[in-house]
Amino acid sequence: MSKHNCNMPFSLLIKPASGDCNLRCTYCFYLEKASLYPHTKIHRMTETTLEKLIAGYMRTKQSRYTFGWQGGEPTLMGVDFFKKVIRLQKKYGKTGDLVANGLQTNGPLIDDAFAAHLAEYHFLVGVSLDGPPEIHNTYRTTKTGQPTHDRVLNGINCLKRHGVEFNILILVHSANAGRPADVYDYLVDNDFHFHQYIPCVEWDKAGNPASFAITGEEWGRFLCDIFDRWLERNHTRKISIRHFDSILEYLVYGTQNVCVMGTNCNSYFLVEHNGDVYPCDFFVEPDLKVGNILTNDWHSMQKSTVYREFGLMKRQYHVKCGTCEFIDLCQGDCTKHRHPAGSDPAALSRLCDGWKIFYRHTINTFTHIAQEIKQENAIMEQQQRRHNTGLAPPDTGKLQKIGRNMSCPCGSGKKYKRCCEGST
Repeated sequence: MSKHNCNMPFSLLIKPASGDCNLRCTYCFYLEKASLYPHTKIHRMTETTLEKLIAGYMRTKQSRYTFGWQGGEPTLMGVDFFKKVIRLQKKYGKTGDLVANGLQTNGPLIDDAFAAHLAEYHFLVGVSLDGPPEIHNTYRTTKTGQPTHDRVLNGINCLKRHGVEFNILILVHSANAGRPADVYDYLVDNDFHFHQYIPCVEWDKAGNPASFAITGEEWGRFLCDIFDRWLERNHTRKISIRHFDSILEYLVYGTQNVCVMGTNCNSYFLVEHNGDVYPCDFFVEPDLKVGNILTNDWHSMQKSTVYREFGLMKRQYHVKCGTCEFIDLCQGDCTKHRHPAGSDPAALSRLCDGWKIFYRHTINTFTHIAQEIKQENAIMEQQQRRHNTGLAPPDTGKLQKIGRNMSCPCGSGKKYKRCCEGST
């Protein structure tokens, strides 16, 4: 079959088990989405839907086919489901196609068999861990209220044994916002070198901030302290912090590689267990349903009014944002953070003050680091030219690595971690 002529590249965020989960984290925003499908208590993607999903996506034209498996908890599907994923990707992929799989998990259901499969097919895994036990167990518990920290570590140890590449996702909430150094040191001391800090901004039904949500000032101070710790322990090239990498990506290459820094929210589709499609996992609402993969093709969904109008909300930010010195690094922040719960795109982000605190504290240092990276890139390009012409490279000493989430300086268009990192 011919390729669909979709206008822009896109990735998929897939919820194969919908909001079903083995845990009951207090701040979870997705558990309630299972109520959209009241006809059954257990929500699982069928093989028919999975095949339709993969076949249809692989017929679109993408430089890389990116599948993100989330939940709820996607590991409830079992390892056999993810073996089917690989078989179908091989079936519908063509020679030369690049396919990337990511898995976001709470960790306890990862065993050696699961980890071995993830390692064999190079899944990039994100594991949710909010810090040391007393912090993590505050909100991340089982259905019966039991702590989960040690179970998460068991899953992480399985990943380590099999050499799976993984990141740690830390939700910053009321229990850890005041302890950034404790969180950072705990992760580093456990050899977790790849961090993604996410602000907890949730609202109750009345449109007020939830009890576990953080304020803008708390977010700004937390990030500043993480940044200072990152510098203090001389970790600028050893510890990868996703948002720091993204800032450097922009300062070095001029690209905005995370949606919070982007100008349009049409970079991916959310796919539910039954094939329903939405523009974002933070906005799985009946009036934002774009279609269903069993009845609609990607081209028509990408062109739909609902999808396009949702994407344009990002630029409908508060009038003050237009004159902000940091607008290129923020773009009004995620629309979910604009009170109340994204329903007013023109509202200021709840985190606005925090972003300003953080950027005022760090931008000069980030600019300096970016300049160093540009100089290193120039040396690497010179070395490559000399290599291509048969000339010996100059003795420049050992070059430091750039952030693994930044674009590779070789020009491949891939992130450094998936290209030249570790190559000789």
